[in-house]
Amino acid sequence: MTTYDAMAFHLETERLVLRPWAESDAAEFCALLSERGKGTPTVERIRTSIAELLTATATTGIALLPIQRRDEGDFIGYCGLIIGRSTLEEPEIAYELFQRVHGRGYATEAASAVLDAAIATGRKRLWSTVGAWNTPSLRVLEKLRFERDHVSTEDNGEVVWLTRSLP
Repeated sequence: MTTYDAMAFHLETERLVLRPWAESDAAEFCALLSERGKGTPTVERIRTSIAELLTATATTGIALLPIQRRDEGDFIGYCGLIIGRSTLEEPEIAYELFQRVHGRGYATEAASAVLDAAIATGRKRLWSTVGAWNTPSLRVLEKLRFERDHVSTEDNGEVVWLTRSLP
């Protein structure tokens, strides 16, 4: 197994700050997840999830990071690297933002910063998996030069697998 540098856990862009999770993110994280339309997890469950994310980050050297708008200081979603359906050597880039901030380029901006952080770890390839119905997310990945690899069918529908060679 190849050894990779740890990903930077504090990233800044022109409009955004991506930083490690804090327990104080739990209520906003719950609200974000509730937008999926599958119910709202309890704040206590999300606090446990945040602790699990922090433990995973310490173990793997990669992270899913909360996104805050620089000027407003508000939590608008998350973006980062996960193992997901892939591997630690070739992790997935993942992001999710509140619907109220969709269409403003924040996902592309955050994912671009995470892409740069992934390159700095020495990795050679990233993956992303997106529901075939999620045209906006597919557009973000296209802007970042991800290419379609294949499509699989899962319980919740078709999933598009995309890949990006690094750098």
